[in-house]
Amino acid sequence: MKLPMSLRARVLLLTFNLVVVSCGVGIVAAAEEKPDAQHENRLADETSPYLLLHAHNPVDWYPWGPEALAKAKKENKPIFLSVGYSSCYWCHVMERKVFSNPEIAKYMNEHFVNIKVDREERPDIDELYMTALRVYYQALGAPQAGGWPLSMFLTPDTKPLVGGTYFPPVNEGGRISFPELSEKVTSIWTDQREQAQANADFLTTHLKRAMKPRPVLKTVTLDRELLDGVATAITADYDEQYGGFGFSADNDQQPKFPTPTKLAYLQYQAAAHDDKAAAAMVNNTLDHMADGGIWDHLGGGFHRYSTDRYWHVPHFEKMLYDNAQLADIYVEAFAQTGNEKYRRVAEGIFDFIKRNMTAAEGGFYSAIDAESEAVEGKSYLWSVEEVNEVLPEADAKMFAMAYGLNDEPELEGRHVLRRVADTSEVAEEFGISVEEADQYLKNAQEKLLAVRDKRKTPLTDDKVMVDWNGLMIRALANAGAVLNRPDYIQSAETAADFILNTMRDPQGGLLHTYRDGKAKFAAYADDYAFFIEGLLALHAATGKEKWLAEAQRLTDLQLELFWDKEQGGCYFTSLGHEELLARSKQTFDSARPSGNSITIRNLLRLAARTEDASYQEKAAQALEAFTPLLEQAPLGVTNMALGAAEYLDKPDLGIRKSAKQDQGAVTAAQPTILLASALQQKKKEPEIVTGKAYLSVDKLPPGKTCEVIVVLQIDGDWHINANPAGDEFALATEFTMKSKLKTKLSKVQYPKGKKMAVAGFEKPLSVYSKFAALRATLEVPAAAAGQKEELLLSVHYQACDDKRCLRPTKVELKVPIAVAREGEPVKKINQKLFAKKRKSKKRDDN
Repeated sequence: MKLPMSLRARVLLLTFNLVVVSCGVGIVAAAEEKPDAQHENRLADETSPYLLLHAHNPVDWYPWGPEALAKAKKENKPIFLSVGYSSCYWCHVMERKVFSNPEIAKYMNEHFVNIKVDREERPDIDELYMTALRVYYQALGAPQAGGWPLSMFLTPDTKPLVGGTYFPPVNEGGRISFPELSEKVTSIWTDQREQAQANADFLTTHLKRAMKPRPVLKTVTLDRELLDGVATAITADYDEQYGGFGFSADNDQQPKFPTPTKLAYLQYQAAAHDDKAAAAMVNNTLDHMADGGIWDHLGGGFHRYSTDRYWHVPHFEKMLYDNAQLADIYVEAFAQTGNEKYRRVAEGIFDFIKRNMTAAEGGFYSAIDAESEAVEGKSYLWSVEEVNEVLPEADAKMFAMAYGLNDEPELEGRHVLRRVADTSEVAEEFGISVEEADQYLKNAQEKLLAVRDKRKTPLTDDKVMVDWNGLMIRALANAGAVLNRPDYIQSAETAADFILNTMRDPQGGLLHTYRDGKAKFAAYADDYAFFIEGLLALHAATGKEKWLAEAQRLTDLQLELFWDKEQGGCYFTSLGHEELLARSKQTFDSARPSGNSITIRNLLRLAARTEDASYQEKAAQALEAFTPLLEQAPLGVTNMALGAAEYLDKPDLGIRKSAKQDQGAVTAAQPTILLASALQQKKKEPEIVTGKAYLSVDKLPPGKTCEVIVVLQIDGDWHINANPAGDEFALATEFTMKSKLKTKLSKVQYPKGKKMAVAGFEKPLSVYSKFAALRATLEVPAAAAGQKEELLLSVHYQACDDKRCLRPTKVELKVPIAVAREGEPVKKINQKLFAKKRKSKKRDDN
């Protein structure tokens, strides 16, 4: 938003001197002092770890709420609003140097109502006043962009006056001190009240304008060309040498962030459109990140971002949302390439989350701080001497070669561990096998981690938040399916159950945060969007109807509370939320995808799985509103582009209602509960035939029967022989099963094939192309009651095109499924899928 010069001058008149001119300081900035542990302010009653860090400050802090706002109005005092979060390094510095200072605190208490906010608990307040700060900076013509801690002075009615980020206790480096700024604000509020109020009104007007959803002034057609333009923009932003995005040759030392939304879009392009350039960008980035210092080579998990182009030196905080999204990216990379390195990284993330960021109740913690003992990254750094004290000499030399300890140390004589030599190079250098070198390095990592764990560790922010947990639930569910890790799926289900059972209000709506047995704050649109996405991922991974039912119920509630009926899309806060100066509709990705982009993707999936066309219509309405952004600011809306791509590639996915569908396409129009997908073979080339299995009940009925369908999808111009194939020398497709508990496959029904003339055969063969649905009955033994069954469904086939036939092979589907207890009711599912049985060949199979 560009402010006219005539309006900018109005703000400059009042505020320029506040930021630039240094005047006499009446507050004595004493040396940094530790808070009195006996003193407590109102933050002692809060649950946020970040707010509790300030509970012993001499500042008379209030949490944001009616008490503080009423006090400001009653006493006609300006508000000092400080917004931060637990893993913010400069937030801690300001707490130690400014808010722990008794003299500074005394002045603050006399002249302001002081409010402390955890931006993760109240992202609405954070967004509002961070936008206000940017408006303020732009009015000044200042180049700053904002950051944390966010320090804003407000009028008693919460309008922005003056702001900034970190202010030191004394003037330093051209930065005005907090005491001096506080005195200037007091002086202006006392002596120039009318001018100050006019200034606040001006900033508020432009703040509301900045946050108001923009009307669609130009029609932009959503087509493949537009989405290709998004990929082109990402490519232009790409660092070809070291991977990653946001690279500029004019400033090659600027920080580099992982940007998982860009990686996800490129992965979609690679998979859906065979875009090899997109795949290369992703894989190059993932390789450099996994080798760099941004990856914790001892404890697993990614740090927040790299301070350099090379991924060498990170900012050391670890965030749940980063690791959830990157785990998803590495799992997908493994699925697309079969590269075991990507599997190891993903599993390393999940091991870290299980060890360090999982609550006893099953939810996931928010973050781990960057600093310990007031030094950023201290617990993660190693000197050569420290490594030599832990490891035998030969092991230490191998470790030093592999992890860069022979290079110059990065931070005051200590090293950030990063992988500079692969295992084969280490093995060759030391004359041992690759397997031996790998084991030596693993042992060294374990020993060093054990020593590191004894150091003073950074603070863990152990609050549980629905939105970030949704991201991790999705990642675990997806990984469980792709990597065949039922323990991951169990972790995701436990977290989802915890949220559904604990983090809801009496009306069934979600609550944003949980800690110390208390769930509070009405959920935001992102909470609904991210958690619903996690539930849909669980549904896809397990086939359990309850996850789909909860996803649908919460989506309906989200649309009721947040949906913009005029333009489409969701506002960030609900209709019943506390009324602030402005209500936003978030469309741009940040460190996380925008809630609206996730909502669109959720709606498309629900349309496919419930046969409810209204979800598809809502997705289309939102895309129509947001499509201009794909042209105007493609780098800011890459996850929106991903939703648009899914919409274009399958625009009526799951809602076709033709009465005469071909049985081969039976699942395309049915609301289905997926039982299993084909086991991943991890081949670099795509499978010609893939399979999915669907069951007629949610649990196997002991002593009774149920039905199963395996749907085969056959790629491109390929076909497979039907059963019967029409010639005794043609290999017919065959459906078989193995069972742990002796469940029997019987009454196999094969669909009728279509006739095709094939060279070498006198009569036309019967074949399946595109789709084929194979049906059968499962006979469950009574003795299996209450146990866990494991079925291995196999479809043997031979694929041919018009030029050649491949060697016979098979699709396998591994199905872990519960058997109901004796007398336990069994629920029917997928009934539309099983309703019509066409006449086909039947055969009993053992």
